[in-house]
Amino acid sequence: MFTGMPGSKLEFTGATGARLAARLDLPDSPPRAYALFAHCFTCNKDVVAAARIARALTAHGIAVLRFDFTGLGGSGGDFGHTDFSSNVADVVCAAEYLRDHAGPVSLLVGHSLGGAAVLAAAHRIEGVRAVATIAAPADPGHVLRLLDEHRADIERDGEAHVTLAGRKFRIRKEFLDDIAGQPQSERIAHLGAALMVVHSPVDELVGVENARRIFETARHPKSFVAVDGADHLLTKRADAEYVAGVLAAWASRYVGEAPSPAEDRPAEGTVVVSENGAGPFGQRVLVGRHELTADEPEPVGSDGGPSPYDLLLAGLGACTSMTMRMYAQRKGLPLDRATVRLRHSRIHASDCADCETKVGRLDRIDREIVLEGALTEEQRRSLLEIADKCPVHRTLHSEVEIRTSEAAGA
Repeated sequence: MFTGMPGSKLEFTGATGARLAARLDLPDSPPRAYALFAHCFTCNKDVVAAARIARALTAHGIAVLRFDFTGLGGSGGDFGHTDFSSNVADVVCAAEYLRDHAGPVSLLVGHSLGGAAVLAAAHRIEGVRAVATIAAPADPGHVLRLLDEHRADIERDGEAHVTLAGRKFRIRKEFLDDIAGQPQSERIAHLGAALMVVHSPVDELVGVENARRIFETARHPKSFVAVDGADHLLTKRADAEYVAGVLAAWASRYVGEAPSPAEDRPAEGTVVVSENGAGPFGQRVLVGRHELTADEPEPVGSDGGPSPYDLLLAGLGACTSMTMRMYAQRKGLPLDRATVRLRHSRIHASDCADCETKVGRLDRIDREIVLEGALTEEQRRSLLEIADKCPVHRTLHSEVEIRTSEAAGA
């Protein structure tokens, strides 16, 4: 059983007997489920989309194994002796390895041709409850379009060297024959698992009509997510993170509830913060039964969550809004909604006319409040006055004693 090793590097034996390089991304608490990620054609397990999707799934308590297909990335073997069937078999080998060493795979995720591979492998992996494809072709034969200018050479000579994404690969005639004879429509129609199809309407390599074919062929439950403006590889950070977030939320419906043992939860009124292993500064924040993530923005950290000052501003903003709401309810004020915007900065003390400190630098929080509703000017003034009396505001203005001690480790 793997524990406490986020991003652990592993190896297992693939379908052709080669050692395949893999990475296991673990949540910071016991996983509630295990997922397998299959990368795109001639890519590797560390492409941006794979890393961000793995991070999002681990944040939802799902461990993710991503690996390099035979002959790609850090894996051994000769890519020239692989085909689509061997890729599918590699997926099955990865699932068996994960099952034997950690837990059964319940979620399969595949990008581009990796999406076609997980669709083909799903019926061979016991316990799969959900399958997600990203920019996947409806038929793996779609990849042959990338080889059009070399098809004649491959057919004539039995093989040819082809440049794909700036790298040279040896493609054999057996690859063409294998990929052309895959019964993909039948596999999709009898998937036996929930399906989510993710595709960009402007995908430049695999047209969105492929997503339509997959979706229409599959049986319910099924979902379709369009990622407007995204490219095939989800190279834009916002696109990759959007897909990752939607996928993680969707998968949570099918892989079971996250375990929440009482002994793992802090007592009421206590907050526990610990490193989560996601980048150099990633933190897991436990507040009662709630779990948050904190981090530093890039390039210092991995931007996996709000920064410490973001969380501080969030606490002040939430307290401000709640205090105004309680006051409005008590006084019967027609406050429809309150919105609080905050920003933290460091300023020269000499620039603050109302501060006692006149030298050096000090912290400043700018707080802007929007009040919606049929309020009179007097009611608006009262609400702004009460905002300054929220408990967190008063704590920040008061003298605070922080006592630090070392506790025994677990």
